[in-house]
Amino acid sequence: MRLLTHLRHVDLAVPDYDKQLDFYSGVWGLTKVAEDSGISFLAAEGSPEQYVVRLRKADEKRLDLVSYGAASAADVDTLAEQLLAGGVQLITQPGKVDTPGGGYGFRFFDVDGRTIEVSADVEVRRHRKIEEKEAIPVKLSHVVLNSPDLNRTREWYERHLGFALSDTLSSPRMGEVMHFMRISNQHHSMAIARGPHTALHHISFEMRGLDEYMRGSGRVIRAGYRKIWGPGRHMAGDNTFTYFLDPQGNTVEYTTELELLDEDTWHPHVYDFSQPEVTDQWGTANPMNELIAKESFNDPDRGVFVAPPV
Repeated sequence: MRLLTHLRHVDLAVPDYDKQLDFYSGVWGLTKVAEDSGISFLAAEGSPEQYVVRLRKADEKRLDLVSYGAASAADVDTLAEQLLAGGVQLITQPGKVDTPGGGYGFRFFDVDGRTIEVSADVEVRRHRKIEEKEAIPVKLSHVVLNSPDLNRTREWYERHLGFALSDTLSSPRMGEVMHFMRISNQHHSMAIARGPHTALHHISFEMRGLDEYMRGSGRVIRAGYRKIWGPGRHMAGDNTFTYFLDPQGNTVEYTTELELLDEDTWHPHVYDFSQPEVTDQWGTANPMNELIAKESFNDPDRGVFVAPPV
C-alpha cells in the first residue's frame, strides 16, 4: 500500500550560506519566505508547499533531508508503525512538525543513512498561477540520489515506502546506472543514480512550459553560473533538462513536461544510455560523457548515518 503522495522539499546544509541564498532567491527564481539565524526557507511561487528548499549554514556541505507528503495523520502513523516493524530506525516519533506550515510527521533513516521526513496536514501556502514568459520554478519536480548500491537502495524504497520502478538506464559497458522511481502517476519523484558514495545527485524544478524553461536556462547562463548539460530532452520521463552547478557544487535542473503515466498499463523500460537519443532526444545538449557524469557525483555526504554492524 502506497502511503506517500508527493515530494515536499529538499534541505541542504551549506558552508557558504549567503552565496547559496543569493543564488536560490535570486537568479534561480525561488522566494525566501522565512529566515532565522543561519537557516532559510525558499518557496516556488506556483507550489502549494510552504517551501521547496531549506538552506542551513553549516561547516560541512551535506544533504540534510528529503521530505515527502502523506494524505493524513493516520497514514503518517501507519507508515511509522510499518517502518518500525520492518526494522527501520526512526529518528523521531510522529508528532507536531515545527517548520513553516506545521503539520504532523516524523523522520527516519533510509538504507543509505539519509534522513527522510514524511508529514501530513501541513498548511497550504498561498500560491499563484505562473504567467506566460515568467521564467521561475512552478514547483519542485524531483530529486535524484547517488547510491553506491543501486539495487539495494531501489529495493528498500519499494519495500518500505511503496515506490514503483518506472524506467532504468543501462549500458552494455557499465550495466545499470539509474532507476526512476514513482509514488504517483508522475514518471518519477525520485531517482537513484549509481555513484561512488552516498550523496545528492541533483534537485529538479518544474518550469511553466518550454518557453519559460528556455528563458530560465538562458538567465542562469547569462548570470555566469556553470551549465554542465543541456538544453535537451530525455527519453526516460520525456522531460526537458538543463543542469547547472549551484555555488556549493550541487547540481540543479530546470525541467518541464515530465511524463504522466497510466500506472495500470505501464511496463518499465531498460534504456541503453550509450545511445545518444536516449540521453537527449533533441540532439541539442552537449554529449554526455564521463566527465559530465562525474560532476553530479557530488562530495561524499558526511551527514549520513552509518548503522553499526548487526
